[in-house]
Amino acid sequence: MNLASKVKSISELKGSFTLRSGAISDTYFDKYKFESNPELLFEICMKMKDLLPNDTEIIAGLELGGIPIVTVLSQITKIPAAFIRKEPKEYGTCNYAEGADMLNKKIVLIEDVVSSGGAIIDATKKMREDGLEVDLAICVIDRQSGGKELLEAEGIKLLSVLTKKDLE
Repeated sequence: MNLASKVKSISELKGSFTLRSGAISDTYFDKYKFESNPELLFEICMKMKDLLPNDTEIIAGLELGGIPIVTVLSQITKIPAAFIRKEPKEYGTCNYAEGADMLNKKIVLIEDVVSSGGAIIDATKKMREDGLEVDLAICVIDRQSGGKELLEAEGIKLLSVLTKKDLE
């Protein structure tokens, strides 16, 4: 069974689902189903590794779904990881970014499923305000629902391991 078939069989749900973007979809890919399966997550990360530019210095996973992916990907590639919160912590360091120092580094954002690209855009705005350069994101599944185009309008290229078409 190929990777697309495995991801589809374990994570595709049918029904009526509200996506992060607010859009309604009859298909939902439950990222926690493939992220909690160690063999499948490893296989996904091996494919994702091939999409990383050679000059990548930091891989930054977006909360919450990007965190398991970036952790395994960091183990495979030996590239340091950073973890990007949706909002800064209200205690301790009060940071929105944890882990590896990203200043003056070539950063690639890592996400699970992209619909509108909103989470990537939100994270990128915060990071750019802090002087970090972000222009590439890699996801497991691109739902092909306009996210790639919205990201390009923000100067962010999106690469994906799988697309919705691959999962049909």
